[in-house]
Amino acid sequence: MGVIIIREMVGSSPRSWSDAARQAVATASRTVRNIQQIEVVKSTARVENGEIKDYRVELKIHFEYEG
Repeated sequence: MGVIIIREMVGSSPRSWSDAARQAVATASRTVRNIQQIEVVKSTARVENGEIKDYRVELKIHFEYEG
């Protein structure tokens, strides 16, 4: 393992926190190679009329530097 770069992202989903994390990884993997792991920093949700409408996760994506 060489140098690991860490970037922060926020993923969202109307289904669940785990789906929000999956959405963030899927989006990041379109432009970032060698994603090694993620770290969920914070989980939140947007509420309307007493119901959860949107799950959100703030996460750090760790990927290996190719230089």
